[in-house]
Amino acid sequence: MRRQGQVQGRTDTDGPVRARCEVVARRREGSYWLLSFSSPEIAERARPGQFVNLAVECSGSLLRRPFSIARVSRQGAFAGTVDVVFDAHGPGTEWLTGIGVHDLVDVVGPLGTPFPLPQRKVSCLLIGGGYGAAPLYFLAEELVRQGLRVDMIVGAASQERMLNVIEAKRISASVTFTTEDGSLGERGRVTDVLEQVASQSRTGVVYACGPNPMLRAVSERCQELELPVQVAVEEHMACGIGVCFTCVFPIRGKDGQVRMKRSCIDGPVFNGAKIAWDQTRFASRPLELDEEPEPEAPPERLTDAELWGDA
Repeated sequence: MRRQGQVQGRTDTDGPVRARCEVVARRREGSYWLLSFSSPEIAERARPGQFVNLAVECSGSLLRRPFSIARVSRQGAFAGTVDVVFDAHGPGTEWLTGIGVHDLVDVVGPLGTPFPLPQRKVSCLLIGGGYGAAPLYFLAEELVRQGLRVDMIVGAASQERMLNVIEAKRISASVTFTTEDGSLGERGRVTDVLEQVASQSRTGVVYACGPNPMLRAVSERCQELELPVQVAVEEHMACGIGVCFTCVFPIRGKDGQVRMKRSCIDGPVFNGAKIAWDQTRFASRPLELDEEPEPEAPPERLTDAELWGDA
């Protein structure tokens, strides 16, 4: 019988919980690793864009590791499971590659703010880079469930660094792949095809996950195209609960003033147009975009209030 995990701490219906969760799968996902653990409490609370903090039991690792939630299963044989995807590039993640099925992991989650979902029926363009694209599949499932059209642009350095090509084709109305070496799809970066895909799919809102330099380039291009964009930033999070202030991001408020917001509790999802990218360390790569003819009838652009239901 699958052990459901021992829940500690908060047990309200929205807040995070801490649980000892049984690992139900650990396997390679292309160049990356997928870890699936059983936690009905976290699975029920989780929303696209949120993350979990895992304790790693290796020498010198005192801090938990944050991982975006790639998928949750609430029904069927794997009901109550949570998936995360990671790249093994340090002692903590290397340790995770060695744990086995039925082992227990100490997890806190879900943490952070989720992606806001459109309050109007619009076409959604999801843009991801590398394994940072993992949360987009969870988001795509939710958008499709609500009857919205989903198109995707997924980029990576090469075909072998691409995440879940088959799943992207399955869940989206259209998907465009870009690789820097041209080994899959279009040669170049996601921003090289953004305008064309957005025009063809009559995009009303953009969501993006991936490396922060890519998010900056996507955000700036979306501003030029007058497209609302929500991004899930990648930032080092020492505590994950807003105490240490190591994951701050400069966000411009309604009064025009820039204030530092904590990615772990105010984010990781932010309005890309409100991030003061020029005050971050993430340089925007130069865009080499071919000129595209303007669409004959561009889709109507909604205000933030109309799109997200904000006051």
